[in-house]
Amino acid sequence: MEKPKMKDWPEDKKRNLILSAGLPIPLVDIKVVDEQGREVPRDGKTMGELVVRAPWITREYLNDPEKTKNAWRDGWFHTDDIAVWDSEGYVWIMDRAKDVIKSGGEWISSTRLEDLISTHPAVYEVAVIGAPHSKWGERPVAIVVPKPGQRVTEDDIKKYLMGLVNEGKMPKWWIPDKVIIVESELPKTSTGKVDKKVLRERFQITLGP
Repeated sequence: MEKPKMKDWPEDKKRNLILSAGLPIPLVDIKVVDEQGREVPRDGKTMGELVVRAPWITREYLNDPEKTKNAWRDGWFHTDDIAVWDSEGYVWIMDRAKDVIKSGGEWISSTRLEDLISTHPAVYEVAVIGAPHSKWGERPVAIVVPKPGQRVTEDDIKKYLMGLVNEGKMPKWWIPDKVIIVESELPKTSTGKVDKKVLRERFQITLGP
């Protein structure tokens, strides 16, 4: 949904709005909050959890009071979606709370990092998971499947991402600490998504200085 004042915006800026989840519909309130429940800046880059409230949102999970208590806090329903929002109130979903990587007090979107790595011409498939780190809490680990007949190394991926850093497309500290190259397709859930739970169990890595 485009606001009237945006009709004269440049086309590339308008197209960016299409990638967003949009604005809340009437009777729906939203916020993007940090781990202490405080609203994060509306700068389009600071990540937080999307929380909502509306007359039709379920009040409880069936026969699961603990899950209900965790979801409803301070009068808001916690979606477990990690998002950013901008000064106009548009929201972009960045990741799921279980998949976001918490590194040194900052959050790294695993899905955004996957999108960036997948632009490497030799990458067929990629998943990013968090691994425990003795200093930073967590750091990203990328599991990469090369395209058939092509070869790519950990160093290739890191150099490619450094190029994206130099182009201003990602922060340097998002570069994974480790890139694992595998030849078989990544495990999938019943809905066809990469099963990161299986990958975490398979690649139990602890990182540190």
